[in-house]
Parts: sequence; structure tokens; C-alpha cells
Amino acid sequence: MNRADAAAGGARAVDGPLRLEVIIASIRPQRLAPVVADWFVRTARARPEFETGIIDLLHTPLPTDLSDAPETERFRQRLADADAFVAVTSEYNHGYPASLKTALDSAKHEWRAKPIGFVSYGGLSGGLRAVEQLRQVVAEIHMVSVRESVSFHRARKQFDADGNTGDGAAIDAADRMLSQLAWWGNALAAARVSEPYPG
Repeated sequence: MNRADAAAGGARAVDGPLRLEVIIASIRPQRLAPVVADWFVRTARARPEFETGIIDLLHTPLPTDLSDAPETERFRQRLADADAFVAVTSEYNHGYPASLKTALDSAKHEWRAKPIGFVSYGGLSGGLRAVEQLRQVVAEIHMVSVRESVSFHRARKQFDADGNTGDGAAIDAADRMLSQLAWWGNALAAARVSEPYPG
């Protein structure tokens, strides 16, 4: 892979797969997040458009007061090197986890002019209320949220013992979302190189 670094915030030309970072939001004990995220990461890694990494917020102890720390700097560098993101999020009390808000607030320029998709899970709502709130937040930090999202309703019943799902709607949505992320990822990477983002 040959990548030419440019301005701050991850502006560069991409020759090869896009760097996709999958962010696992929930840090609760007995969380379902790893099951959902592992399924999605396997799906993404089957696509030649992406080189896929995982940022598990349980293992990324960002300061909740948003102060600078070595972990924060490492986190920001991962974001700067990425071309696209997917947040795997649960829904708690009609909202998304505080750990994800801390992550979003812990960086600034590194997010800008990059696409993000969402994989959500929960009860009857499938985490969709969390996603609707997140779309507002990511717009404020100059990201592009892709139209398609993946949602698992009654999520614990949707995966077998091997972490696979027979949810056809989710499988189809993941494919469409990844195609949109690839399109936006390439388009925005080229735009960031040709002209610095005015934000």
C-alpha cells in the first residue's frame, strides 16, 4: 500500500485499501458488543476495499475530563491514519454509551471530512434511537454519516454460538453500508488531498 501523507487530520492519497476503524462503544460488564463487532469485522475484512482495525473503548481508557494523556495521543493517531469509521453501539435509556461520547469529544481535526457508519443493537428499537442521536453529533464534528446502517432487534437472539447471524436484513444492510463507506472514503480522501477541508 502506498499512501502519501498530507495535511493534519489524515489528508492523504490512498492507493490500496481504505483504512477502516471499527469502534466498539460499550464497556459494560457482560456486554454483547464483542459478538456484534466480531461479526461485522469479519464481514468488513471479506471486502477488498478495506483494511480493517478495531478500537475497543474498553481497552482504550480515554480521560473522561478530556485532558491530554498518552492514550489520547495514541487514539488520535489511529483516527488520523483512518479513512473511514464504523461505530458498533448499544442503546441505553434511548441513548448511546457515554464511552462513545468521550471518544468523539477526545479528538477534533482527526474526524473531519471522513465517513462513518453505524451498527446498532438493542431490544425492540434495535439501537436506532442511539444512531439518530449520533448522526447529529458526528455532523457537528464535520463527519459524513452514510445513509445505510445495520440494526439488530432483540440482539441476543440474533446470533448463534459461533457468533454468526441469520438476520438477512442485517446482512444486506452491512453490504450496502460498506459499499457506501468505500465510495465516501475514496471521494473524501481525494478531496482532502486536493484541497484542505475548510473546518
